[in-house]
Amino acid sequence: MGIGSARRRIRAWGRRHSYSFFSSLGTLLQHRLGTLMTVLVLGIAIVLPLGLYVTLKNLDRLDLRQEEWNAVSAFLPNATPASEVTALAGELRVRADTADVLVVSPEQGMTEFREASGFGASLEALDENPLPWVLTVIPADPEGSSSVAALETQVQSLMAFLEDNERVESVQFDFKWLQRLGRLLELGRAAVLVLALLFGLSVIVLVANTIRLDVAARAQEIEVLALVGAGNAFIRQPFLYSGFWYGVMGGTLALGLMWLTLLYLAPPLERLLDTYGQGFRLYSLDGFQVGLLLLCSGFLGWLGAFVSVQRYLKLLAVGGTLGRR
Repeated sequence: MGIGSARRRIRAWGRRHSYSFFSSLGTLLQHRLGTLMTVLVLGIAIVLPLGLYVTLKNLDRLDLRQEEWNAVSAFLPNATPASEVTALAGELRVRADTADVLVVSPEQGMTEFREASGFGASLEALDENPLPWVLTVIPADPEGSSSVAALETQVQSLMAFLEDNERVESVQFDFKWLQRLGRLLELGRAAVLVLALLFGLSVIVLVANTIRLDVAARAQEIEVLALVGAGNAFIRQPFLYSGFWYGVMGGTLALGLMWLTLLYLAPPLERLLDTYGQGFRLYSLDGFQVGLLLLCSGFLGWLGAFVSVQRYLKLLAVGGTLGRR
C-alpha cells in the first residue's frame, strides 16, 4: 500500500468519524424532550458525588491555623525567672514546627482576666498573683498543607517537646476536635469514592438503556447495513458518539448545578465565617478538573453505549436480526 493510498484511508476515516461525531449530536438535539430528560437524570447522578467532593475540598481549605483554634498552651510556674521563659520561647521560635510564640506574663494574664471577668474588686483582695507564665505556641503550616492529618502530626511533635521540657509544668491542647474533623474528612473521602463508583455505574446503565431504545428504533436500518457488508465498527460508531454526547451533556449540567449551588450558598457562608474572623471564598473546580470531569462523563456515556450496542451486534451475528422474528 502506497503513501497516497494510506493518506486517502486516513482522510476517509477522519471524515467518517467527523460526520458521526456531529451528526449524532444533531440527532440528539432533534429529540429535545427525550434528550433533556436523559441529561437531567445524568446531571443529577453526576452532581451528587461532585458536590460532596467540592464540599470536602472547601472543608479542607478552612484556616485550621487560627490561634484560638489550635494554639498549644504551655504553663510555667509563677516563680520562673523571666530570663528562662524568654530562653524557652526562643528555643520554640527556631523550631520548624512553630510559627510564633506569644509570652503572657502573670501580670499580663491577671490584667486580661480582670478586664474580661468583671471581678476587678475581688481580685484586688488577693495577696499574690496566682496565675502562671503562659506560652501560647502557634504551630507552623506543615509544608504549605492545610490538611488535618498533617497539622495533627505537627502539633503532636510540638507537644512532645514541651512535655519533655523540665521548665514546663503542664501543656494544654484539645486534640479531640482535630482528630474528629480529620476522621470525618477521611470518611467523606471514602464516601466520595463509593458514590462516584455507584453513580458512575448508574450513568453507564442509564445510557445503555437509552441507546438500547435507539438501536431498537433503528433495527431495520442496522440490518440493511449489515446485509450490504458494513462492519461492526461502522454500525457502532454513531451510537458510541451519542453515548459520549449524553455523558458530556450530563457532566455539563452537573457543573452548572454545582456552580449555581455555590453561588447561592456563598453569601450566607461568608457571613457566618466572618463572625469567626475568617475570610473565605468557596472553592470550585479549576480548568483542568472541569476538563477531566467532562472527559470522564463522556467516557462513561461511551462505555454505556458500547455495552448496549455490542449486545445487539451479537444478536445480529447469531440470528441475522436484532432479536425480532
